[in-house]
Amino acid sequence: MTDRIDTVRVQLGARSYDVRIGAGLLARAGAEIAPLLRRKRVAIVTDETVAGLHLPALQDGLAAAGITASALALPPGEATKGWPEFTRTVEWLLAEKVERRDVVVALGGGVIGDLAGFAAAVLRRGVRFVQIPTTLLAQVDSSVGGKTGINSTHGKNLIGAFHQPALVLADIGALGTLARRDFLAGYGEVVKYGLLGDAGFFDWLEVEGPKLSSTPALAQAAVRRSVEMKAGIVARDETEEGERALLNLGHTFGHALEAATGYSDRLLHGEGVAIGCALAFELSMRLGLCSQEVPSRVRAHLRAMGMKVDLRDIPGDLPGAEGLLGLMAQDKKVQDGRLRFILARGIGEAFVADQVDTGVVRTLLEDALRG
Repeated sequence: MTDRIDTVRVQLGARSYDVRIGAGLLARAGAEIAPLLRRKRVAIVTDETVAGLHLPALQDGLAAAGITASALALPPGEATKGWPEFTRTVEWLLAEKVERRDVVVALGGGVIGDLAGFAAAVLRRGVRFVQIPTTLLAQVDSSVGGKTGINSTHGKNLIGAFHQPALVLADIGALGTLARRDFLAGYGEVVKYGLLGDAGFFDWLEVEGPKLSSTPALAQAAVRRSVEMKAGIVARDETEEGERALLNLGHTFGHALEAATGYSDRLLHGEGVAIGCALAFELSMRLGLCSQEVPSRVRAHLRAMGMKVDLRDIPGDLPGAEGLLGLMAQDKKVQDGRLRFILARGIGEAFVADQVDTGVVRTLLEDALRG
């Protein structure tokens, strides 16, 4: 286990912050968070599963610096990311007398980070918060960049705010408690970074990817590179006016598949992203943007990692191509009624496309559904 802590700075002027990556950060959380505090207390939002695994270590780490902490543990799962648990969280924070100058701590995966961050964004018109992501997916993606929010019956993440954290602590040790499926779901977001803008990183992942879950130093290197890429993109385009949309590679398909499966355990977010990336590269090939070898290589790597790659890998029935297109039309990335896809001219060469022939997408989905 490496004890080196990497630091990636997210450069956003007065709202810049550090992402700290390494083993043992839960134990030293007090020392990391103390400089942010005006009084030595924090309110932690987590979920019941994560609380059982990591809350005592975090509370001990905070106590070592003289920081007291109250905690709210929500039910685990994507269904928590809605109005009822969000309301419960905000009311709890108010009951805990969290003030404008206090800090809320989000301890958990993407669901908790998104929900607690949104609660912090609206509480007293904005309080600071610290992200302590405990899943691979949250460490490389959702904890960085300030996107917070909850889901609606109309779609995923449609209610939210941009609210940057004051600090992110990504403890690589926490990844050792993840189930294999959850680790691989997070890997769907890791591989996305190579596919969208760093062919060399994808080359590295083809070699080292299978060892990440058992080798903390490699996992730390993968998290660091992913965060470096995201931090650079966020610094240049915080509110997704242009380049930041590249981070949605695979997500237009993926979010539709998540909606089709009811945001349930049938399909985890990172699994949807992985399938979505495979579909995005297949679509790019069909539009004449890249050769057949490119989507084949993407699919081969995902398969080698033991990941879901095809629509037939999703258990249960899916809507037809028209149904999936309808779900895509609800996506946040729709502009002027036009679907936006992230396409690629090759591995590491992604770009935003607004004018994609719906007929080609429909045919692609029909073929994928037939398997």
